[in-house]
Amino acid sequence: MAEAITLKYEVSPDDFTRAGEASSDVKNKLKQLGFQPAVVRKVSIALYEGEINMVIHARGGVITVEVSPDFIRMELADVGPGIPDIELAMKEGYSTAPDEIRSLGFGAGMGLSNMKKYTDKMDIQTELGVGTTITMVVNVT
Repeated sequence: MAEAITLKYEVSPDDFTRAGEASSDVKNKLKQLGFQPAVVRKVSIALYEGEINMVIHARGGVITVEVSPDFIRMELADVGPGIPDIELAMKEGYSTAPDEIRSLGFGAGMGLSNMKKYTDKMDIQTELGVGTTITMVVNVT
């Protein structure tokens, strides 16, 4: 792979039938490009968690993935309500997901902590009432 490629995905709000499509597509493309299984796994888990968060908490958004020989950079930008307390939201088990989402098996409060755990770098920019942009990087080398 000589140069970076960019992948873009629209995430629909409240659409659990399509939730996970972006992360699945990225996983398949990374495998085709010959990335190591450990890298593919880390990207897939972090991206899936972020994608599900966009479906549950935000009003959808856009995922942009930059794939280069040295790193994979994922940007998840939404127009949701924002995150009032990032430190609290990062705690394992903390969730603001409503009961109907939990009954579907989502909203266990592991999303952000798993995103951080499976990436080499994570940055959260959020503004209440405007939205959140999360940037994650997984180093390849």
